[in-house]
Amino acid sequence: MPDPVLQTHDLSKSYGPDRGIMNVSLRVEAAEIFGFLGPNGAGKTTAIRVLLDLIRPTTGHAEVFGLETVANSVEIRQRTGYLPGEMSLYENMTGLELLQYFASLRESVDWSLVDQMAQRLSCDLSRRIGALSQGNKRKVGLIQAFMHRPELLILDEPTAGLDPLIQHEFLSLISEASQSGQTVFLSSHNLTEVERICDRVGMIRGGRLIAVEHIDDLKKRAVRKLEIQFAGPVPTEPFQNLTGIHDLMIEGDRLTCTLSGSADAIVKQASSYEVVDLVSQQPSLEEIFMALYSDAEVPNRA
Repeated sequence: MPDPVLQTHDLSKSYGPDRGIMNVSLRVEAAEIFGFLGPNGAGKTTAIRVLLDLIRPTTGHAEVFGLETVANSVEIRQRTGYLPGEMSLYENMTGLELLQYFASLRESVDWSLVDQMAQRLSCDLSRRIGALSQGNKRKVGLIQAFMHRPELLILDEPTAGLDPLIQHEFLSLISEASQSGQTVFLSSHNLTEVERICDRVGMIRGGRLIAVEHIDDLKKRAVRKLEIQFAGPVPTEPFQNLTGIHDLMIEGDRLTCTLSGSADAIVKQASSYEVVDLVSQQPSLEEIFMALYSDAEVPNRA
């Protein structure tokens, strides 16, 4: 298996009596779009800051490009594009002047990409930063993260403050980056956008990583609602005790239940009768996420 682009080993950051993150171990592969999910205060930003050596871990360690983050932070940052969750920008500069300043700190910048992104994100780079809304400041921050075509993009809540049309364009940019071989580590609490673009998700709660899974695998083992309409009344007995079936209810010619795992058993049983319609309601990632959160043990952070 190829070496991962990003890897952590029992990574922890303690803030006195409280814990920022606890024993976080994860692996992100090349060209992967990895979603790092959790509500505000879950530890997402702390983990990102440790990865970039903006703060030091209390225990454990992390590697980016196979390089230990504390010893090799300068090289890692040169090869990484970073958008912080909270940006502090030089407000007397225009957007273009700010990007030129950042470009002076980089070895190379693709100015054709800057122009293209400014157009796609509807970002006026001639305006002074201090006159921009939070959403427009976010656009400038996104351009500076992308403009040197980094091997790794680390984006902390990147769509915060963006309107829906610009969010859609941003997701297209992320997909294109992955297709070109760039790796994306994306923190978010917007489950809809993560569901659309991410290959895998890591879910963090109270500083602990509670799950790392492919989105498709999460959906396969999630409980979903199933409704079958038959041509006529069917008996209840043949459908009882089938694998994965819960909350079974049959009223005349209509069967409803919840289903976990494979639908094979109930579909085969239903084929013994004339089926008029079958509807399976797939759960959203938000429903799966909330189910995991309700089941997971919350660590004591007092």
